Amino acid sequence: MTDSLKGYWIAHVDVGDPDGYKSYVAANGVAFAKFNGRFLVRGTPQEVVEGHVKSRTIVIEFPSLEAAKACYNCDEYQAAKALRAPVSDCDLTIIEGWLG
Repeated sequence: MTDSLKGYWIAHVDVGDPDGYKSYVAANGVAFAKFNGRFLVRGTPQEVVEGHVKSRTIVIEFPSLEAAKACYNCDEYQAAKALRAPVSDCDLTIIEGWLG
């Protein structure tokens, strides 16, 4: 594995309280900007053609896997996550890109 590969967050989210979730969305941008996170996919609509997933899918690209992990663990994101947790159900994977 190399630092030149990008890192990604892939999240599947069901939002139980849309108004409460807005606080999370407003807060998470600080951490994403700090680690150069860029939304590639954000929310709906989506068409599930196989299996089961939550109602929202989010994909965020980071310059490296290390940056993606550091963003998740930083104080700014953990504060935002504390706003998200009570109002949504989230599955989140941090994964390294592939040069193929």
